[in-house]
Amino acid sequence: MIAGPSLGMRHVQTLLLFFNITCLYIGRLNVGVSVVAMTNAESTNPNFPEYDWTLTQRSFIISSFFWGYIITQFLGGYLCKRYGIKSVMFWGSFASGVCSALTPLFIGFGEWQAYCGIRVLMGCAQGLIFPCIHQHLARWSPPAERNRLGALSHTGIECGNVCAMFLSGMIAKSAIGWPGISYVSAGLAFAWCALWFVFAANNAVESRFIGEAELHYIESSLKHSEDYHKTVIPVPWMAILTSAPFFALMVARCCESWGLSTLQGQIPTYMNGVLDMDMKSNAFFSALPFLAMWIMSYVYLIAADVLLAGKRLSLTALRKTFNSLAFWIPCATLIGIGFLDKEQKNLAIALMTISVGFNSGATIGSSLNTIDLSPNHASILMGIVNTAANVVPIVTPLMVAVIVHEDKNRGEWQIVFMIAAVLFFIGNCVFLYFGSAVSQPWDAEDYLTAKVPDQDITPVIQAAKGIDGPPKKSLM
Repeated sequence: MIAGPSLGMRHVQTLLLFFNITCLYIGRLNVGVSVVAMTNAESTNPNFPEYDWTLTQRSFIISSFFWGYIITQFLGGYLCKRYGIKSVMFWGSFASGVCSALTPLFIGFGEWQAYCGIRVLMGCAQGLIFPCIHQHLARWSPPAERNRLGALSHTGIECGNVCAMFLSGMIAKSAIGWPGISYVSAGLAFAWCALWFVFAANNAVESRFIGEAELHYIESSLKHSEDYHKTVIPVPWMAILTSAPFFALMVARCCESWGLSTLQGQIPTYMNGVLDMDMKSNAFFSALPFLAMWIMSYVYLIAADVLLAGKRLSLTALRKTFNSLAFWIPCATLIGIGFLDKEQKNLAIALMTISVGFNSGATIGSSLNTIDLSPNHASILMGIVNTAANVVPIVTPLMVAVIVHEDKNRGEWQIVFMIAAVLFFIGNCVFLYFGSAVSQPWDAEDYLTAKVPDQDITPVIQAAKGIDGPPKKSLM
């Protein structure tokens, strides 16, 4: 195997993905702090409007992002294969920034209903992006570095969580108040778009800045055919939808989404209600678990590199081991959290921190598994998985609204955390039994031609290769 340069454009692409995910998650998750600030102005900046929204209305606001997010997941996978990753990610991120900038204006006109509406639009914009991210990693990451580069880019999730919880609380108490949370989120999104426009490329071949040595290293390690970047490989839909490893991945991601969305969306409300913590403390302690998650993501990353380099574990064994830690430790701590009240707030904070911190292993454990199963169709797999997994955050806050009628009722929150714990346990059991990190037979470029006689599949292959017309141009 030819060794590539230690630092190169593949690392620049990884850094761009990291910042993109960070910006997206800030815009997505700052709602948990924003809603608390808007309904309790005395705890932040009383110079801005306060709204008397019920817990049910707040739950609708928190879940509304995902109403739009699930609509465009599959579309994102399709568009990035048709028009190019760079274009789709640029316009999706730009639209998300516009939605952030318009949020205070919408709230002023239509209160919580308008807040839900603009969040739905933001969800539609961001839903295009994650399938593109996984396809981008598949095209830029040599197999030997794929786990490292993929995990590094995904630590933007933890960074975004910390910033959304901690910085949003600080902004809400500042002179620009809760509207400033949306304005800062928009500014970050627009700044990222500028960097992406200059430095991003759909693949190594199209990059203006890559060196010959790195280009040869990437393309030779990926073993692409000569016409790979000029053609669209037909998607083996039936093989994908009947694949046991893919089914296991989808179940695991759905269960993980339930548990994590419970913590992400409900920690500020839980700390205000059950633990009786004011907003100043809440901003820090709400962010603390996700700070642990960010730190632990690098612990997992280093451990994975050591284990794989020393050939102590296969990639499949590594994924299942890390996924077990990421699912079953939060399973146990969530049960414990449900039995605590404000007299034990320090223990509750510690358990939350442990739970969310260890959950960061799910990135290496299962999130990157779409690229393992099919580098050629990673965006399609991610579109399907994310569509299913992100139905869950719609249901989670609505179920919380059904179960929790009083913020301070510890028994009701106990039920919420117990449900999340059970799903964490079941999801990992399915992944342990059926999951795999081996590239599937249906990932092969010639899979359909090998399975179907030439005369029957010829029109499909011709259409996929653009024989009847020139390849579609980028939107940019």
